[in-house]
Amino acid sequence: MSSLKLYDTLSRTVSEFIPLQPGKASIYLCGATVQAPPHIGHIRSGVNFDILRRWLVKSGFETTFIRNVTDIDDKILHKAVHEQLPWWAVALKYERAFTDAYTALNVLPPTYEPRATGHITQMIDLIASLIERGHAYAPGNGDVYLEVRKLSSYLTLSNQNIDDLLPAQDADDTFKRDVRDFALWKAAKAGDPFWPTPWGNGRPGWHIECSAMAHAYLGAEFDIHGGGLDLIFPHHENEIAQSEAAGYGFAKRWLHNAWVTASGEKMSKSLGNSLQVTELLKSVRGIELRWYLGSAHYRSMLEFSPAALEESAVGFRRIENFLLRATEILGSQPEPALSADFVAAINEDLAVPQALAGISEQLRLGNSAITENDNAGIASAAGFIRGALEVLGCDPFDPAFASGAQSESLTGALDGVINLVLAQRTAARDRKDFAASDQIRDGLIALGISIEDTAQGPRWLISRSEGSN
Repeated sequence: MSSLKLYDTLSRTVSEFIPLQPGKASIYLCGATVQAPPHIGHIRSGVNFDILRRWLVKSGFETTFIRNVTDIDDKILHKAVHEQLPWWAVALKYERAFTDAYTALNVLPPTYEPRATGHITQMIDLIASLIERGHAYAPGNGDVYLEVRKLSSYLTLSNQNIDDLLPAQDADDTFKRDVRDFALWKAAKAGDPFWPTPWGNGRPGWHIECSAMAHAYLGAEFDIHGGGLDLIFPHHENEIAQSEAAGYGFAKRWLHNAWVTASGEKMSKSLGNSLQVTELLKSVRGIELRWYLGSAHYRSMLEFSPAALEESAVGFRRIENFLLRATEILGSQPEPALSADFVAAINEDLAVPQALAGISEQLRLGNSAITENDNAGIASAAGFIRGALEVLGCDPFDPAFASGAQSESLTGALDGVINLVLAQRTAARDRKDFAASDQIRDGLIALGISIEDTAQGPRWLISRSEGSN
């Protein structure tokens, strides 16, 4: 069996994943700054790293997965003024929106999900250590800065020259020894939330929280640090700077997912082209949106368009309908299995597009097996497909895509109603009333339900989404 190979942004190479501790994997993923509802650019990161996590677990690794929540930030404070709410109410409101989006797309909850405001003590301790070690300074105005020119490895992740950098725009340059030094702690402004420190009342800078929380939950060094491409600089560079200055080994490997783009531009609120998850779930199901977001290689840009999303959803429904048909024929859900081709593809830096090609081939084989009444072939293809979908988080039999007992009850009722209508259609055909039969069929199609006449009788399929999970 091949071993997992992953790209490392720092070394710019693909190499075998060898964990610090045999049989264990530790991951820190930069999560949301909870200042607005999530768009699919945010959630793509969650889906990509969820696939990695699922594969590590499937491969036998005991995996600890940390995804933080930034719940204190300039943007949150600005939004609080705009919405006329307390800053903490804004943060909680949008944190819940992110949680709902992750749940809708079957992104597994992290092992731990620390909030920045819950780890102020650890941040203060880390800043004090950086000052003591001579890498940070408090100029007396309540701010604390990291002195970046003292770090020979600074900017190796983004491969930049320090003299080409613009000044860090996170505090008053008047008090800095170098305009590129960045704030670890910010002095309190009138009306802003603050915490007491030896340097004065204030709040943390953006970067210090991740160094402190990664250390708290994963120790001085860990296997993988993940996030979006836009975080490489300044956020991840500054995490490395302050962590290494503190004497931490920090992350051994860096993984970055590419953006979702719209008309060639990164999806963001400032460009006005963001697409909220809640809006897209009105046109496709959560499982279909996840399939779309996970379909491209995680390091490749994903160009969004409504047509591309619908095409992807239609393709997934073909796979889903085959599994449902296979279950009917076999009398039970297919047992998940992993094909050698799928394993090889995922082990090669999570090559999902190649894995999807393998799923398409299994779908072709499975449909041929149905035509030939080859139950063994049906079971084999369905098992390989379901095994792959489990790893991709898109198994249609996963209870996560059900909405609980009420949904199951409604689904059962819907099934009964449609089967009653189909019985009326069959009766019309038997008495050669083809006009009535066609009218029933056309009515169901108009509702998004297609009819397939099989040797075992008519069966129905949802042919287009009505936005439910």
